[in-house]
Amino acid sequence: MSDRESGGSSRAKGAARARASFGAFVRKPAASAAAASIAPGAESEAALTHVESAETWPDDAVEVGAIVDAYGLKGWVKVAAHADAGHGGDALLSAKRWWLMKGRERKSAAVLQSKPHSDSIVAHLGDSADRDAALALRGCRVHVRRSDFPSLGADEYYWVDLLGLDVVNEAGVALGQVVDMIDNGAHSVLRIEYPATAKDGRAVKGERLIPFVGVYVKTVDRAARQIVVDWEADY
Repeated sequence: MSDRESGGSSRAKGAARARASFGAFVRKPAASAAAASIAPGAESEAALTHVESAETWPDDAVEVGAIVDAYGLKGWVKVAAHADAGHGGDALLSAKRWWLMKGRERKSAAVLQSKPHSDSIVAHLGDSADRDAALALRGCRVHVRRSDFPSLGADEYYWVDLLGLDVVNEAGVALGQVVDMIDNGAHSVLRIEYPATAKDGRAVKGERLIPFVGVYVKTVDRAARQIVVDWEADY
């Protein structure tokens, strides 16, 4: 994930809205880890690999992993996901088309089959018929349309949906904007930047780190692009 969706395997529970669950990616039911595949008879058109350009690249494409190797002899690839297969890696498993970028080259490919394998995800992409074809895809960064992400339950969020949101405290004081998310192993942490002034008068960026747990995070309003927290400006 690059850090667009990186980390993201923790799941923390807080007090907001009765045992709210916060995290970059949330473990889905076991069924989501099963191999996904294109319906029989749909391969002829869907299997095609399409050359893409900046103009045809989806506006909601999110980087979720990278192809690191071939898998087996029949054209399968191995993907290092930016989140575990049981967490945000589900986006790779649910999408029927991946958008691939390598240098300036852009293309998209139908996902004929995909499944978790150890700590990675393996997949058979359209028009990848043998190991040589799979090896040629090494180094491609894999993107998935945000609209293809699995749906989440109440009070569950993908990190990518939190980036750019304004953060205010319960008194309405602006604390800054979410620029990154951090996984400290126990829970997710909001990294917030805000305008500040250095001792010499220069405009600089200040930073706040707020644990993304219910005791501090009170509401997340994606429509209003705002997060309300129990946090003082001088903390």
